[in-house]
Amino acid sequence: MDISRRAFVKATAVALASAAAAGSLASMTGCAGGGSGSTGAASGGEGQKHTAVCRFCGCGCGVICEVKDGKLVSVTGDPENLSNKGLNCVKGYYLGKILYGDDRLTKPLIREDKATKGTDEGLREATWDEALELVSAKLKETWKADKTRLAFWLSGQQPITEGYACAKFIKAGLLSNNVDPNARLCMASAVVGFMNVFQTDEPAGCYADLDNADVFVTWGANMAEAHPMLYSRLTARKLSGKNVKHYDLGTLRTRTSVSADTVMLFKPNTDLAIANCIANYLVQNKKYDEAFVNDHLQFKQGTENIGNATDDGYDASDVGKTVDAVSPITFEEYAARLAPYTFEYTSELSGVPAEDLKALALEFADPDKNIMSLWTMGVNQHNRGTWMNHNIYNIHLLSGKIARPGCGPFSLTGQPTACGTAREVGTFSHRLPADLLVANAQHRRYTEAIWDLPEGYLDAIQKPGMHTVKIFREMSKGNLDFLWTAHNNWAQSMPNLTRFLGQGDKKGIFDTFIVVNEVYPTLSTQYADVVLPVAMWVEREGQFGNAERRTAVFEKAVDPPGEAKWDLWAFMEVAHRVLDGEQIDGKDAFDHLFGFVYDKGAHDFKNDGRETNRLLWEEYRIFSNPDMNERAKAVNDDADGKFEAKLKMEAKQLAPYEKYLAHHGMTWPVRNVDGKWLETHWRFADGKQADGFDEVGVAKYGKQGQANNLSFYKSANMKPSVVFRPYEPPAEEPDGEYPFYFCTGRLLEHWHTGTMTRRVPELDRALPEALLNIHPNDASKLGVKDGDLVHVKSRFGEFDIKASTAGRTEPQEGIVFAPFFAEETLVNLAVQDTYCPLSKEPDYKKTCVSITKVEG
Repeated sequence: MDISRRAFVKATAVALASAAAAGSLASMTGCAGGGSGSTGAASGGEGQKHTAVCRFCGCGCGVICEVKDGKLVSVTGDPENLSNKGLNCVKGYYLGKILYGDDRLTKPLIREDKATKGTDEGLREATWDEALELVSAKLKETWKADKTRLAFWLSGQQPITEGYACAKFIKAGLLSNNVDPNARLCMASAVVGFMNVFQTDEPAGCYADLDNADVFVTWGANMAEAHPMLYSRLTARKLSGKNVKHYDLGTLRTRTSVSADTVMLFKPNTDLAIANCIANYLVQNKKYDEAFVNDHLQFKQGTENIGNATDDGYDASDVGKTVDAVSPITFEEYAARLAPYTFEYTSELSGVPAEDLKALALEFADPDKNIMSLWTMGVNQHNRGTWMNHNIYNIHLLSGKIARPGCGPFSLTGQPTACGTAREVGTFSHRLPADLLVANAQHRRYTEAIWDLPEGYLDAIQKPGMHTVKIFREMSKGNLDFLWTAHNNWAQSMPNLTRFLGQGDKKGIFDTFIVVNEVYPTLSTQYADVVLPVAMWVEREGQFGNAERRTAVFEKAVDPPGEAKWDLWAFMEVAHRVLDGEQIDGKDAFDHLFGFVYDKGAHDFKNDGRETNRLLWEEYRIFSNPDMNERAKAVNDDADGKFEAKLKMEAKQLAPYEKYLAHHGMTWPVRNVDGKWLETHWRFADGKQADGFDEVGVAKYGKQGQANNLSFYKSANMKPSVVFRPYEPPAEEPDGEYPFYFCTGRLLEHWHTGTMTRRVPELDRALPEALLNIHPNDASKLGVKDGDLVHVKSRFGEFDIKASTAGRTEPQEGIVFAPFFAEETLVNLAVQDTYCPLSKEPDYKKTCVSITKVEG
């Protein structure tokens, strides 16, 4: 192996440096304990321990929380959680401190004067009753007048049962689909890709693939900083395996590039061409898995030249309405469309040497190689994000490298439960729980059965509501009267903040009544009319679902401070006020929907937090287990036999709530075999062995997966689709006025907008400010030195930031990078809000900008 242990140490040195900068855990105030993987003990005696899941990225790392005298005193890795096996990254190391920032919100706040929006002024303390009455009155007023002018923005950080209950309130109670999660900003392209290719949103692999792969391909993924625990498994496999290789593809070098045998830097958007080039090599040289292709795949052609969703009217335009259209083609027609993507053409287009392209193609052509592709925002936050997801799947499908140990395309999530909540329980504007779609009449019938609604009741929401970018664009134009956001910080994380926040006399946003659930003051609370102080992480019980389909429960460990409450309590209090006097099938609407968990007369849940979570979970479980409910079973077994989801609900088969606590999390489907509840690792595999699980071993698969061992059970005709997607350029390209591409993303110490991590002194000291990483040659041409303040301007907005030629990311010439965690350096003011036309996910990676030195 070419790479040395020294290189690996360098690749992960940032984590060690951060810990060193912070000092030892024993010196921390409010959180002390042992190192990663230990259960630790508080000084002066051992405290009470609770199992939990990390609050940060989508790795879903299990942790053990220790409490003494009512305070969280240590957080250590949980060795029984199979996602991280006891390891923690530096953020997880200091996780307990996020609860104890000096400026926690502990009382409701109400704004009296709309002229103070955009500042901390004008917010006064209020009672919960006053705040809830105001929110309820504004929501009901909007709902009764015009429900198209209300919206909810939820989150991939919102616990599963809470997200499920909110979706039920909004979609069945308010009969509105104007709800979307912030996962639209990070996972939507992966979701639409899954649905287009497999007709189901089911990641096929699991983290154990990292321990079995022979080749890793990272596509636009800085795993070392964004998913450090998974990156540690990648590097461990490289060190322990024989001739394990890593190819890193991106537009800039990152910490992840250090472990790569080959770094392939490409021009923005040409990743589309690179993937087609590899597919072309497999097809033209008959290096694809012929049996797998013949037995399992169908081929399609999608709409091309679809333009870009920059203007407000794009979705309703003729081209915008056809972006999802595909038509069948033959394998020979698919091959003909690939033919132009030769090594020579693709090299010239992308800037990647032809020999590197060929080397990667040969890896996929080798029937004995297990290959794992991993990607994050470099692929998903892309004006052709769904297309790029397709093209990665195409390579794995052609080579048969999917759904078996060490093999498969794997989209990594950026939020702790972007899968479990945003994708699985129906908080997207177009979804119902468990893969169901609001536009599908049979899916609505099934949902009505589970929620005990009259047949046809949900036909009022048969059209998708506003997606995230649409919500904020409409707000900026004064077309939204009410917005409630929770578990997010939109005023920092949304792209093109200049449009949304307004400038000068543009004050469309100020016409919207905004409710924000928060734990700390943020830029979003500055625009709120009501701020509701809420419980944080282990201050109540909840569940997260990570990227490998692992659902895990985090137990309540401590009480929230002051008057902070569980978000779901606030939603229930508003729900019964708004639905007062409304009926469903002759019954009180609120009691019909939530009477089994909430007593509106007592203004509280009928049971403790665990039992409330369990009751909500058991109702949600019916979607995957129709036999639990007679009405659901009747719809599932309807006489015409054409119910699209017939028996396919078993895809997300879920276990009773308490089993997740006992097992420290499980990957769905979870099945009962001979009285034992067991998880599933690989989707689409046989699943008919004695143990009843999709854990077919490598030996049974043979070299490239025998056709009879796979079942793509939800795909049309049982065959996933290979969809040809061509190269198309970025939404905008550099010119004389805006000569640079600007890319934004995350770095290790801070998570997303820094709301939590910047309250941890050790993490804030380790990375105290956001810098603009720029190539030394570009800096020289601009007359800019390290530490100089520069002005960055795009067609959308502008900001000031310090320049650095020695940052962790090393951009190519013509590209610059800055993280978005620092609210004082609001980079998203300038980022385009152009989005992938299919997934509606914005492209944060290639906004064209000018850079000038700020004098004086």
